Formats: sequence, structure tokens, C-alpha cells
Amino acid sequence: MTRDGITIGDLATDCHIFEGDGTRPIREENVTIIYEPGLRRVNLPVEVQQWRQDIEAEQKRRQAAGERYAWNNPRFAVESVLVTRTDEDEAPLVRMSLCDADYYDFLATSINLDRPLRDGESATLRSQYLTNADPVDAPSFLSCSFGVNVAVETGRDGKMVFARRSITVEGHNKERWNSSVNEGLAAIHDIPEDGRPISLASVAHRALREELAVQDGDEVELELLAFALDLRNHQWAAFYRAVLPELGSEDLVARRSKGVEDKWEHDQFRFVPADPDSVLDFILEKGSQKAWTPCGPALFYLALVRKAVIARGGNPSGRLDVEAAERRAVERLRSAV
Repeated sequence: MTRDGITIGDLATDCHIFEGDGTRPIREENVTIIYEPGLRRVNLPVEVQQWRQDIEAEQKRRQAAGERYAWNNPRFAVESVLVTRTDEDEAPLVRMSLCDADYYDFLATSINLDRPLRDGESATLRSQYLTNADPVDAPSFLSCSFGVNVAVETGRDGKMVFARRSITVEGHNKERWNSSVNEGLAAIHDIPEDGRPISLASVAHRALREELAVQDGDEVELELLAFALDLRNHQWAAFYRAVLPELGSEDLVARRSKGVEDKWEHDQFRFVPADPDSVLDFILEKGSQKAWTPCGPALFYLALVRKAVIARGGNPSGRLDVEAAERRAVERLRSAV
């Protein structure tokens, strides 16, 4: 079984929505993350182990030479993501299992999906494990990253926040438009010291703080909308919608100008009216896949659906309002050509 990416207007994406459609949030208490520190480590094939060693040696050389280098932070590999339903209201129950990995494991696999293997003239990691197979069931060594992606809407002036990744970020998606903020699940930040389970909502709040300077004292309306899979780079992601009732776009600009922890990760921001027509115009006017990260457009689409459902008092038919806006956006774009 293969998986298809969603299409928005004429924009085909490499994002597969595994669970969630934006019409209702996934309750945090219904998400279970299974992880035991130090119990299991991701197992890389022999050839990939060599790629990892080469990456580590190169990063050490860069560090010694005073050049920009990638720090090897501890992170996780996704062993499985399973979804069932509650008996009462058929709400999703998500169970995710993780094991130990690090950033060099991620670089060795994710950026080398199409690198030829010695074992075959045309064989690659993608052709062996992902092509004509269900990527959801791919081995854990191909999933050494889990991203938390947040679509942010300001409350004071009703703007959706779009961010473009800078050229200085490692790995994929340099100079592509993306979610408002995003963070990879990291062992050094996201394992609670008191023994509680890992919380994806806490990662989302960390992303808001580190990239937009949204502080713990700020009001944030946060909802988990979906779990998705970046088919191009084989990366799992959680999609969140965050509304900042007390903040406007000028507040976020002012805060970033005074310093923010991960300011270097993005080189541009756009604040677009958060109605479906304006947001979809912005997404589609950027053109091809190359302008966007694989999951960015899908995240904002589901955020629009959630907002429309809320506006209709929780009626799932709000999704139809976004679909109508999508058709209008396509017509406007085609008529402008």
C-alpha cells in the first residue's frame, strides 16, 4: 500500500495526512508516547553506519576549523504510530513508540534517501523501503525525526503567520515557506525530569517561545489537529493550530526584533489575513512544490478547516466553506495568468 500526498488547488504536496481532518481536535489525553530512556537505540544498516561516520567526521572538521557545523543533539526514532478509536464517540487514540537516536542518524538517513547503495546498481533507501510500500510501516532507522508544526493566528489583528526557513538551516527545506513555527522532538529538551510522559503540546509551546517569543504567561489556545507524514523526506509530524488572543502581528515583530532564541532559523515572515480566501491565495500564489516544505500547505489548510468549524458552532460542514474558498482561489489564480 502506498500513500498519496494531499492536493490543494493545483498544488500537489508530498504530505500524507495519517490521522485528523481539522474538523475536531485530537485530545492530548488520547495521545500516548511510549519511550524508555536508554532501553533501545535505532539500528542503522552497515552502509548507513558508514555514512553516519563520514558525517560525524566532517562536522568535527568544520568545528575545528571554526566553520558552521551541525551539533549532534540526541533525538528519537519513530518505531510506530498506531491509531484506534474510543468506544463512546470514536475519538482517535494515538499510540506512538520511540527509541533513541541522534541528529547524525537523521542526516545519514533522511538526506541520503536517494543515494545509490553498493548492493545494487539502482537501489536506494527509498527504492528498497518506501517505493511501492506503505511508508507508515517503514523501519525506524528511516524515521529519526519527529516534528511539531504549528499554524499560528494572531488574535488582535486576525493574521495567519507564515515563516520561510533560512539558508543556514541544516538538512532539507532551505529557503522554503513553512509552518509558523516548528521544532523537532529532542531528548535534551522534551523528556520531563519528573518522569511524566513526553508531551507534544509542550514541544509546541517550546517552538512558540523559541521562534516567536511567545512566553509562558501569554494566552495560547492550542489544539492538536493531525498526524502527518512528509513523503519526500520521510519525516513524521504533528500539526497544531495556535491562536494568540492577546497578541497581534506587530507584537510578534517587536518581540523578535529584541531577540529570540532561534531567530536564525527563518529569514522571512508574512502576516496574512486569516480568512480562507487570503490564506489560500498566499499558498497557491507561491507556485510549485519547491516554494513550500512538503507539510506546510496541508497544516494551514487544516487550520482553516478548524477555524471554519468553530465559526459554525462545531459543525463539521465548516470544511465545505474552506473547499469553496479553495475553488475561488484556483479561479482567481487561473484568471490572472
